[in-house]
Amino acid sequence: MAPPAITHADLAPKPRGVNLASKTGVILTVACIVCGLLCFVLSLFAEATRSEVKWVVANDHNGKGGHEEKGEYECIYSGSGKISLICAAAAFVTLGITMLVQHSFILIALGKTAPPMLVTWDPESYRPIESLSWQAGCFFISTWLCFAVGEVMLLVGLSVESGHLKEWSKPRPSCLIIRAGVFTSAGVFSILTVFLAAGLYATLLRVQWLCQHQQNVQREALDVSTLYASPPRSPRPHHPTAQSRSSDASGQNMTLQWSPWYQYLSGSALSHKQGGLV
Repeated sequence: MAPPAITHADLAPKPRGVNLASKTGVILTVACIVCGLLCFVLSLFAEATRSEVKWVVANDHNGKGGHEEKGEYECIYSGSGKISLICAAAAFVTLGITMLVQHSFILIALGKTAPPMLVTWDPESYRPIESLSWQAGCFFISTWLCFAVGEVMLLVGLSVESGHLKEWSKPRPSCLIIRAGVFTSAGVFSILTVFLAAGLYATLLRVQWLCQHQQNVQREALDVSTLYASPPRSPRPHHPTAQSRSSDASGQNMTLQWSPWYQYLSGSALSHKQGGLV
């Protein structure tokens, strides 16, 4: 059985290790978006269960002479803030792990991608890749900015909510609480982070596809130019060999030997035909 033929696809360079266009990248991107939505939901729960402050009068009595004296006000927390603390901590950890996993995959995939074998000489063909590269850079910076803002907001909420886990119902002269909308804003930044990261992945995937397409086009152009640039081969002159000469000489001898017999037979046949006619 003959071995299978080797095609151009077998000789073409194949990506090593992980690849941006693999199923792993798509699954990780979808999982990161789901984790971002989960962070948003957890932030909403943290916002709904955050601690609030209620002010009460500590000393309220009538002074001498019938004049009413002002009492001292103290604050009491509405709850311990455990639920808000747990939700904010879960959102903080989930968002951090999401960014770590997705960007680690992108960096590893870009590091394992084979470098371009051909350099483009057409500026017009390189312009879309340059534009997409700038777009990917903007996505990268925006992703990390939104991630940093969201994580800082969640971290501030964690530090505030963890300050009154014990003796939260005891009146205090001052109480520190999170302003309304901080956890919600952190959830919005979490969603922006994962969607910008998905946009970064899609842009890098587009850049990789364009680079591979240009390499294929340039490789085909080089193959065609090499084929047409090579001069046509001239036919080789035929030089008779000793064997061919001997075969030609033997053929001529056989022709000379058989010629008298052919003439004799032809003459006898002709005379016999004439005798029959008479």
